[in-house]
Amino acid sequence: MSLVIVGAFNFDTIETPYGRKERIVGGSGPYCSLAASFFTQPKTVGVVGEDFPQETIEFFKSRKIDTRGLEVKPGKTFHWEGRYGEDPNQRTTIKTELNVFEHFNPQLPQDYREADVVYLANLDPDFQEGILSQVKKPVLVVLDTINFWIEKKPATLLKGLEEVDILFANDEETKLMAKEINLLKAGKKLLQMGPSLIIIKKGEHGALVLGKDFTFGVLAYPCEDVYDPTGAGDSFAGGFLGYLDKVKAFDRESEIRKASVYGSVLASFVIEDFGIERFKSLSFPEIEERFSSLKKFVSF
Repeated sequence: MSLVIVGAFNFDTIETPYGRKERIVGGSGPYCSLAASFFTQPKTVGVVGEDFPQETIEFFKSRKIDTRGLEVKPGKTFHWEGRYGEDPNQRTTIKTELNVFEHFNPQLPQDYREADVVYLANLDPDFQEGILSQVKKPVLVVLDTINFWIEKKPATLLKGLEEVDILFANDEETKLMAKEINLLKAGKKLLQMGPSLIIIKKGEHGALVLGKDFTFGVLAYPCEDVYDPTGAGDSFAGGFLGYLDKVKAFDRESEIRKASVYGSVLASFVIEDFGIERFKSLSFPEIEERFSSLKKFVSF
């Protein structure tokens, strides 16, 4: 099992209709790693400040997450503040303080460089080549991005797609990258740039999985109460990649479909509480039960 996750470790201040939480642990690194840990033993790469709680790192270790790639630097941890309204798909960024993340230059421990799967989560596109040059023979290179990088460094980002096997992006990001209004046309255009698979995240409407010769749609598990949608996309990616790393069937369509459903299930759990709190009590039988329920929802 060899999944390496390179991502951001944050303190998040989040306000939703269900309340407000100050400086809780978040970021693509924690969400993705914790979701993946239900299937495999991921290795995580990131940077935090001296203010990051040691008990959280110990929790990661208790979930069999390898934290040797997590650097602790003098200074403060990346801090993001955002607000959600009644529509959980819409959020407003109030504040972004990069702190130690601003000059983060990821360095992979030697054994991480043997990874089968490398996931680059929302990182500066300029770092992609440097990270991938450290990995020997990855079977899958996976990328997630955000509007900020699409708008600030579009040429570098699109050039980097040549080295990517799987791309995660939401529907807005997909259209923005491809410069297409129609989502299906946008996805197909991006497939021609390098990736063999694109997972288009559609929030409460699930996800669309596009391959060069197949298309699959997965429903979002119906949830009445969305306490905090912040980590849903990263948890989806973690469930998806964790499952694929477990079964080692990286190009089998049936397993990609299952991985997508597991991704949807993990995303549905994380939104039930603020930050990573729901993952602290989540059990694998709960995941399997919801997987079976989701299967019944879409069977006819």
